[in-house]
Amino acid sequence: MGRLDELRQFNLLKWLREERQSRKLILFIVFVALLLDNMLLTVVVPIIPSYLYTLDETAEVNVTVTQQQQQQTPGGSFHSIVSLYDNSVRLPVSNSTDRPTMVVPTHQDLPHNSSDCPQSNKRLLNENVKVGLLFASKATVQLITNPFIGPLTNRIGYQIPIFAGFCIMFLSTIMFAFSSSYALLFLARSLQGVGSSCSSVAGMGMLASVYTNDEERGHAIGIALGGLALGVLVGPPFGSVMYDFVGKTAPFLILAFLAVFDGALQLFVLQPTKVEPESQKGTPLLTLMKDPYIIIAAGAICFGNMAIAMMEPTLPLWMMETMCARKWQLGIAFLPASISYLIGTYIFGTLAHKMGRWLCALIGMMMVGISVICVPLARDIYGLILPNFGVGFAIGMVDSSMMPIMGYLVDLRHVSVYGSVYAIADVAFCMGFALGPSIGGSIAENIGFPWLMTIIGVVDIFFAPLCFFLRSPPGQEEKIAILSDSNCSLKTMSYSTQGTHVQGETMEPEYDD
Repeated sequence: MGRLDELRQFNLLKWLREERQSRKLILFIVFVALLLDNMLLTVVVPIIPSYLYTLDETAEVNVTVTQQQQQQTPGGSFHSIVSLYDNSVRLPVSNSTDRPTMVVPTHQDLPHNSSDCPQSNKRLLNENVKVGLLFASKATVQLITNPFIGPLTNRIGYQIPIFAGFCIMFLSTIMFAFSSSYALLFLARSLQGVGSSCSSVAGMGMLASVYTNDEERGHAIGIALGGLALGVLVGPPFGSVMYDFVGKTAPFLILAFLAVFDGALQLFVLQPTKVEPESQKGTPLLTLMKDPYIIIAAGAICFGNMAIAMMEPTLPLWMMETMCARKWQLGIAFLPASISYLIGTYIFGTLAHKMGRWLCALIGMMMVGISVICVPLARDIYGLILPNFGVGFAIGMVDSSMMPIMGYLVDLRHVSVYGSVYAIADVAFCMGFALGPSIGGSIAENIGFPWLMTIIGVVDIFFAPLCFFLRSPPGQEEKIAILSDSNCSLKTMSYSTQGTHVQGETMEPEYDD
């Protein structure tokens, strides 16, 4: 009875207000934000190629029906009636018996190629470019937005940008649900890029501010990347199954409800109306971009994720052409990569700190290259399991190693303010997902999907040795002593919705020229 009384007296809102200081609750908010972002990112992977192909095929059939109607009408006069209800074309009934009513079959009745097993290679190749550009639009807009969001978080704090990201993401999800043209889908995807930029940059910066210990930070970022991995895991199969059996609108409406939950949680916990700037002036963005060690870490993130980004728009179409894959199989094919990414980020979030993050990233880049080269060797959906599993696991190794290294490099070589450096990390991530689909679609159209996988695989393998330079990057002597001595305190910024608190001994902030 005591537990029952405690349960009755439990007030969720009161508990949330009391737990605002909890780092775990902030980690959960970032986890959910990344989950939503990446579910929306990947749920369209099996839906859009098939949906656009169906739209183009339907438009072509409608043109054919119109031409047949005009040819059958003598003297160019209009004696037929177009039924908007069932898309059939009927001739009006005449009193004479020698002119019976004629019904031109709809596009469902006409003989045409099934979207599950298309035979028109020319039209299918053209879809590669359209789908690639649509997928790349999100990352391209996010790439443009990131350099502004990073410095903005240094000035106004992390709460307002991450809540703005929720609002924009919700609008984008609703647009995806009810858009029925390529232009509106393109706009929804581009709008998602703005919301994703706000959520990811502010979320990662918030975690780096809360978890000041390098090992704890790596573990926390690994958990947060688990939200990203879970979104990548659930998105493609969830989208393909819902699209095949329920329709295009249903999966996006479910994601909209998830967005509302995340927004309500942020509203009660983070109170996104307070402006809380950093007490230290962060290193300028251009200075960070000139740091060769940050560039190597960003390059590993970019080229590692570019492999899966090139596969997203091209693999479903290649499966439709070579395997006669059904709609639900187009998303299930990415399931091994999603599961292994979730496993990789969870394991190496902690293990990478012990074995050396540079070594973990080097091995991951090599594995990505070898795995993507093996993808075109598959002859059915079962042959894709092992190479896709290797791709996801290796990218999990790279991401869970490089994201904490970004924060560590700032602590070691610059001022410990994290908005700008995670803007660079997100820029690298977005470059992979911007260049990957746009370039990948064109390459797949001109020289084929197998050569596309070979090219990106070779690039990853040749980039991998550069991770060796991250083994022991040089830094400021004072900071090296501080970071290497666990008994020495460092002035660190601890995020709090009630105000900014300073931990450790009082030290004058250091600025780079």
